[in-house]
Amino acid sequence: MRFYIVIPAHNEEAFIKNCLISLSEQTLLPKKIIVVDDNSSDKTPKIVEALKNQYAFIDIVQHQSSEKHLPGEKIISAFYKGFDQLDNEYDVICKFDADLIFPKDYLKTIAEHYNKDPKLGLIAGHCYIEKNGAWVLENLTSNDHTRGPLKAYRKACFEAIGGLQKSMGWDTIDELVALYNGWSFRTDDALHVKHLKPTGSTYSSSAKHYQGIALYKMRNGFVLAFLSALKLAYKKRKIRLFLDYLMGYFKAWQTKVPFIVSEEEGAFIRAYRWRKIKALLLPF
Repeated sequence: MRFYIVIPAHNEEAFIKNCLISLSEQTLLPKKIIVVDDNSSDKTPKIVEALKNQYAFIDIVQHQSSEKHLPGEKIISAFYKGFDQLDNEYDVICKFDADLIFPKDYLKTIAEHYNKDPKLGLIAGHCYIEKNGAWVLENLTSNDHTRGPLKAYRKACFEAIGGLQKSMGWDTIDELVALYNGWSFRTDDALHVKHLKPTGSTYSSSAKHYQGIALYKMRNGFVLAFLSALKLAYKKRKIRLFLDYLMGYFKAWQTKVPFIVSEEEGAFIRAYRWRKIKALLLPF
């Protein structure tokens, strides 16, 4: 399988070298890696240029966006800056973060999953963060969600879902729209990926309402948005986020923010999520 990888990077000098080396030492090598230097003010581009001279499949492009580290639009805009430089001769397109270290068999294992299951459209490993000298599972990681930092899409699935939405919540929308289009997704908990910078650690304070806005844009409805906001705040152990998310939802509702899924997709998403809730509450 031909793997193409796009890595948006903003001021990642502390992490980007280890990330790229881990991908350059895979048992199944990627065909192309594009690093998108998104307005970095540190040594990120110099580090990538040095590795580019060492590995022929690594390249770098420049992208100028807002200096604010806001989730969603910024990261996906950078992704597409890199994606647009690629040809169409890939089997799997990956959107990876620059602060990850991958096990040597990561891409090979992903390829094996795709070869075994022709309806599998999206897959990822599990993120681990360092705490007190030990690597522990990051609290946002679960078997029911492929994390935004390490997405790998089968080409046909990526095309079926219309690519990635430039919005907070893009890494949930892709899964749900994939299901709507007849694809499945999964995680492999045996693939331990070191996540050197925990999710959200560099988000601007102005991003606090974005999750609630995303819940509205996905046509969740208030009750599902309420439950999702509560779950996310609990996972992050920050109950104030629950109120921030609800405020974002009501802000989007009041200003009639455009939806990013169709009515049919929205109905599918709501039905799917209610089935998951009922299965959790009534397992038998």
